[in-house]
Amino acid sequence: MHTPEQAAALLQVPASWLRKKAAARSIPCTRVGRHLRFSTEDLNTIIRSGSRHPDHT
Repeated sequence: MHTPEQAAALLQVPASWLRKKAAARSIPCTRVGRHLRFSTEDLNTIIRSGSRHPDHT
């Protein structure tokens, strides 16, 4: 499981973007208590779906 910061580094997007998308439930994630986590499968799904930060065109 990856923290938002770790996942953001792997996806080359800001952690704030991941948090915002996760809060809107537009990308897969897991909550562990109050903590947001991303599995490798979540990251692969995000990549396959084409979800991107607007700066990455």
